[in-house]
Amino acid sequence: MTDQKVAIVTGGARGIGRAIAVELARAGYYLVINYRANDQAAEEALAMVRAAGSDGEKVKFDVREAAAVDAALQDIFSRFKTIDVLVNNAGITADGLFIMMPEEDWNSVIDTTLKGFYNMTKPVLKKMVRNKRGSVVSISSVAGLVANRGQANYSAAKAGLLAASRSIGAEVARLGVRMNVVAPGLIETEMIRDAPIERIKEVIPMNRIGKPEEVARVVRFLCSDDASYITGQVIGVNGGMF
Repeated sequence: MTDQKVAIVTGGARGIGRAIAVELARAGYYLVINYRANDQAAEEALAMVRAAGSDGEKVKFDVREAAAVDAALQDIFSRFKTIDVLVNNAGITADGLFIMMPEEDWNSVIDTTLKGFYNMTKPVLKKMVRNKRGSVVSISSVAGLVANRGQANYSAAKAGLLAASRSIGAEVARLGVRMNVVAPGLIETEMIRDAPIERIKEVIPMNRIGKPEEVARVVRFLCSDDASYITGQVIGVNGGMF
């Protein structure tokens, strides 16, 4: 048991998720870092959380699997009076033209983002509502807002986060819980390692790729009391792409 505020970050072992975990650690949160497979990356993320002056734990489960999520959350709930923050960051890509896209690629991307959102958010939200406090931030993408050829599955999943968060946010706004979305543009992570970076930069007004820490700082703000009157919003972190 800890007297610290508690934050759960899904997909928190690498990339944007890791940066968010570290940023929230700097803000004083105890971090529960969810990850699916990479034990070493999760251990590195936890070490960075501790180096940032806080503490936490890593919890391995697939957000798509309802039974695994339920088991993990019941254990977490049994040890912490409140869950103050949930960051729905877990997501994958399986790009390809829609007319050639295997059903497996459609389902895996949709399920990780949207089924994962459902599996995580519903039980955590119930706990937040009982405590009349909490902040849920979901990580969408510029792809959920503008056309992006070859990413129909990813765009559909990320756009779904926007609509779901706005609707749920309206349901719980009077109950002390805030729901917001951050929509990054091109960010320096493994997800864009094969992308034509120089060509992409030409369509970004700032003419550069963003850093995970720049996304993380916006998430930290939305989780803080400084954002106490902000809910149901989508904040773009995209260098001015639109």
